[in-house]
Amino acid sequence: MKHSPQAASDESGSNKFTVQQRLFFVVLVATMGALAYGYDTGIISGALPYMTLPADRGGLNLTPFTEGLITSSLTFGSAVGAFISGYVSDRFGRRITLRSLALLFVAGALGTTLAPNIEIMVAMRFILGIAVGGGSSTVPVFIAEIAGPKRRAPLVSRNELMIVSGQLLAYVVSAAMSLLLHDGSMWRYMLALAMIPGVMLFIGTFFVPASPHWMVSEGRFKEALRIMRKLRENPREIKKEMAEMRQNAQQARQGPAPRELLKEKWVIRLLLVGFGMGIVLQFTGVNAFMYYTPIILKSTGLGTSAAIAATIGNGIVSVIATFAGIKAIGHFGRRPILLTGLTIVITMQLMLGAVLVFMPHNLTQSLLALACILVFLFFMQMCISPVYWLLMSELFPMQLRGVLTGSAVSFQWVCNAIVAFVFPPLLSLVGNSAFFIFAAINVGSFIFVALALPETRGKSLEEIEAHVREHFGESIKTASVAE
Repeated sequence: MKHSPQAASDESGSNKFTVQQRLFFVVLVATMGALAYGYDTGIISGALPYMTLPADRGGLNLTPFTEGLITSSLTFGSAVGAFISGYVSDRFGRRITLRSLALLFVAGALGTTLAPNIEIMVAMRFILGIAVGGGSSTVPVFIAEIAGPKRRAPLVSRNELMIVSGQLLAYVVSAAMSLLLHDGSMWRYMLALAMIPGVMLFIGTFFVPASPHWMVSEGRFKEALRIMRKLRENPREIKKEMAEMRQNAQQARQGPAPRELLKEKWVIRLLLVGFGMGIVLQFTGVNAFMYYTPIILKSTGLGTSAAIAATIGNGIVSVIATFAGIKAIGHFGRRPILLTGLTIVITMQLMLGAVLVFMPHNLTQSLLALACILVFLFFMQMCISPVYWLLMSELFPMQLRGVLTGSAVSFQWVCNAIVAFVFPPLLSLVGNSAFFIFAAINVGSFIFVALALPETRGKSLEEIEAHVREHFGESIKTASVAE
């Protein structure tokens, strides 16, 4: 039966709040993957001090090498998961991919909880990493395709909000268990809680719609239209988006096959920019702070419990900063926000290095070091992290969106793993001068963003695709600043 424009208008008008509720629910379900990602990456900072204990005291008797290996095994697994999920997402759809990843979240969390030795722990963290990486590349794309042009930026940014909320939850759990349990094996309880968001994600995927963009790319126009009518308030928006999606799908069918498209210069250049953004995100050193803040603070003289409790400040600042970032993304372009964030990040890294290298070990040094870390994290989580994930959801063309996003996010996880694995040996080799090295790298990141990143604010996904095709088909040397 045909659905008249008037009927669509009446339906959307009477269910305006319902449409908002549906979008909120879809985003809430999808970001359970982000919550699990945040918890799994954050909880290791509280678990590591207890995992380093001897086996007879409940630990795994870790050395600096195995400490870095266990931490980075999740991120290496995430690189594999992000890459594979890109292909799975394009082939079977975003929703099915998320459902499969949810099962891996549960299996990985259970495996790390029960791991009897370092070898099994590394293997289980790798499996958990596959789920984390797959979710990190699939969730932003799914939300972007569900949300529509007007809501894309704030809704995709909720992915970052759930990541930092998961990290805050991990810090609170770590601190509470450290203060209350006094049990060397408490790290197992910390890791076990990671199963909860995985279970919630699995159940939730049975109650959310598929991506209408993916449906159109598969030629399932009627199903895509039914979904759009549930997720848009204005029939004119539905008509415009459907027309753009159908035109895009038709051009994709008439154009080169996906394998041939991967060889085109503008696609290669765009993917290189995606890789570059992974370097920008991870070589800020953010995960060195997130994973090893207790160790950094212990080097200034704080006790283990106090150092773990201090990481709650990391989580609180990150959550507040992400709320601020969601507001900022709605008012400013992606490039100006990134450049502002990198400027403050470089400044704080220089100051932190100076505090740790030149000041004596005392409470003042501990407080100043923590202040530098918190200011760093505020601008990192407000200006850099949410913009990165938003760009990953919108930069790449529909025909290859899953594959290219998965590849770029996979590279980001490789960078994450390198930082996580190298930081403890680097800290032991050069001491706190390591932060000066990160500052120098970030000067390079600032130059890259200024020269190579196009502006995507205010454009639909189809308009962005046309824009980057033209932009990177011409030159990668200068960046567009058009709003």
